[in-house]
Amino acid sequence: MGELIGYLVVFVVFLLLGSIFGTANEKRHLASLRSRRKEYSDIQVSQVKSFPGFVPGSAPPRMLNAEVTIASDYLKSFLAGLRNLFGGEVQSFQTMLDRAREESLMKILARAKRLGYTAVCNVRFENADVGGNSTKRKASMVSIIASGTAYYSSGSR
Repeated sequence: MGELIGYLVVFVVFLLLGSIFGTANEKRHLASLRSRRKEYSDIQVSQVKSFPGFVPGSAPPRMLNAEVTIASDYLKSFLAGLRNLFGGEVQSFQTMLDRAREESLMKILARAKRLGYTAVCNVRFENADVGGNSTKRKASMVSIIASGTAYYSSGSR
């Protein structure tokens, strides 16, 4: 009985450590995304299909894309498995998707800025589960492919 309690204590300690370090890593990534987003605040981003404010005679628009894959830690995957038993939204996976979308958008904006464009329109996101239910491994990963059309805008800030 004492050995079982010892294993349970070790399990709980590892759960707590996983939670602490996983949450800290996620918060650090979100803070990094927020600061990088400010860096690209001079680039207009739109989901409309046309080029609002397009400067006639400027260089032609250019399609840009980026792919990002982000994985969940084992603790969140374990807790999500428990959540699936009872049903409901798995918030940790939603956060993982949001981080992947924002990271892929940052890659597009970085490339647009490097190429000298002032706006990106028709931004689209596609996602794929690359490590969850489709494989025997139960590591949860998502891959996001973002695309957008970069152009020169007359209304750039």
